[in-house]
Amino acid sequence: MNKSLSIVVNLFIYVIAILVVILTWRFLPDVHLLWKILMADVIGTIVVFIFSMIFNNSSMYDPYWSVQPFVIAAFLAWPIQDLGILGMIVLIMVLLYGIRLTLNFYRGWPGMSNEDWRYRNFRSGFPTLYWPISFLGIHLFPTIMVFLACMSLLQIYQGPGLELNVWFIAGLGTMILAVGLAYIADDQMKKFRNKAENKGKLMREGLWKHSRHPNYLGEIMTWWGLFFFSLSAGYDQWWMIVGPLTVTLMFVGISIPLLEKRELKRRPEYAGYKKEVGMLLPLKF
Repeated sequence: MNKSLSIVVNLFIYVIAILVVILTWRFLPDVHLLWKILMADVIGTIVVFIFSMIFNNSSMYDPYWSVQPFVIAAFLAWPIQDLGILGMIVLIMVLLYGIRLTLNFYRGWPGMSNEDWRYRNFRSGFPTLYWPISFLGIHLFPTIMVFLACMSLLQIYQGPGLELNVWFIAGLGTMILAVGLAYIADDQMKKFRNKAENKGKLMREGLWKHSRHPNYLGEIMTWWGLFFFSLSAGYDQWWMIVGPLTVTLMFVGISIPLLEKRELKRRPEYAGYKKEVGMLLPLKF
């Protein structure tokens, strides 16, 4: 299956997943909205997982991370009669984040013939347990992570109301910077890899000269920006800081170390790069 057809199929899978969530929403238990969203989220994840098994490719799930936030935001914003300009701004920022990250995935995805190297490692390391691992670790775990990060949306759209204050401005500024930073970082990496003379070389240009993972920095900042937005509606749900904090710890403690372990094996010079350049911030401690 070529790349274009693979993308069409993948998009169709997500349309089905969203429709299933919408159709099953009314039949979910009448519990706290947060738990109801989580149940719907898991249902959507299961639908995508089924297609991952059908196509024998866990990369079917990869766009879920970027699609999930806007779907949750839309569910929360839809019942509100007067969303207001501030509510619309947050919704637009979540949409821009999702569009950028989804397009970046499709831009670099070769198609159904390719599966993320991390998933292939699971296949080779645990052949008989691959699909249980795929469901729990590749599908469900990221869904829970993004759900936690999206809890801020509950305060934003179901709380006492957004206010144009320092927290809202901080949230908007952080999200704009985050989306822009991630876009520039991914674009620089894409252009670097597309040059034949750079094959096998280590990227140390542009933002990558100052941060080993500027794209992940942008990703992490996105969730802190969303949390700042929620603080503009009041401090009573301050515990929702667990969302951006959990995502930050996941990237710093799991995703980045796993990626860098692979890079050190492939490129010996990465050890020097790691000593000279900060993981996220352009600082070395």
